[in-house]
Amino acid sequence: MNLVETRLAKLARNGDRGAFEELVNLYKDKIFHLAYRMLGNKQEAEDAVQDTFLRVYNNLDRYDENQKFSTWIFRIGTNLCIDRLRKRKPTYSLDAEMPDSEGNDFYAMLASKDELPEDQIVLSETQQVIRRAIQTLPEKYKSVVILRYLHDMSLQEIGDVLGMPVTTVKTRVHRGREYLRKKLDMDANFSL
Repeated sequence: MNLVETRLAKLARNGDRGAFEELVNLYKDKIFHLAYRMLGNKQEAEDAVQDTFLRVYNNLDRYDENQKFSTWIFRIGTNLCIDRLRKRKPTYSLDAEMPDSEGNDFYAMLASKDELPEDQIVLSETQQVIRRAIQTLPEKYKSVVILRYLHDMSLQEIGDVLGMPVTTVKTRVHRGREYLRKKLDMDANFSL
């Protein structure tokens, strides 16, 4: 457990704005990357980061100091992203054809894939294909795959973040990988 983060959380809970600012600086990029990978949209990810820190600030009194702060904040960020995905889902399907659009789908409405400053290195074609495939994962697999492979969390940490048993996490990671494998195999066959 990181004692510095626990100490900062205690200080922030007692009104120390500088301590809270340090927590924000420690986690803003990590939460942004999580949100960007889950939501696939820069503006939505930025909004999710703000919502995460607002929720953290308003709920500092609920933080259990026996728990890792990173687990707590990642749980909040992940849940907010899942909520955003759920709210978005009934509105449209990205694969659905837009009315009166001559065959275009909703992918055309998504924000451009402008690279972030820290992502200045050009992604290989394979990485882009994998990222697109991850975006197609069903919601329940997407979060565990992102946390496992893009944030390198252990199954136990993912279970703590998502509030589910490790066996469920393990199953979802396995099924998410299988879904990706089939999706990538299928895409490879179509491109031939």
